[in-house]
Amino acid sequence: MLYGRVKKHVGEVIREVCRQRGIELVEGHLMPDHIHMCVSIPPKHSVAFAIGFIKGKSAVRIHRQILGNKKVTGLHFWSRGYCLSTGWIG
Repeated sequence: MLYGRVKKHVGEVIREVCRQRGIELVEGHLMPDHIHMCVSIPPKHSVAFAIGFIKGKSAVRIHRQILGNKKVTGLHFWSRGYCLSTGWIG
């Protein structure tokens, strides 16, 4: 799915969504069925909030770009969970 026609837009959409909340996308790698991201999240946001925001807003934007203005119900772009590892960049 990610390597299809949406590949070009996924990175742009995620970067824009991150900018909305002051989340820095340090690095990202698009895989055939998932994305690896290194993000710097401001302390005012929890990790769960940041990931939920990125996944939710990017899914809506990607659906709108692919399907136009059609109403989207019952479709899922991202899987329900995520894998997390914390670290210190400094």
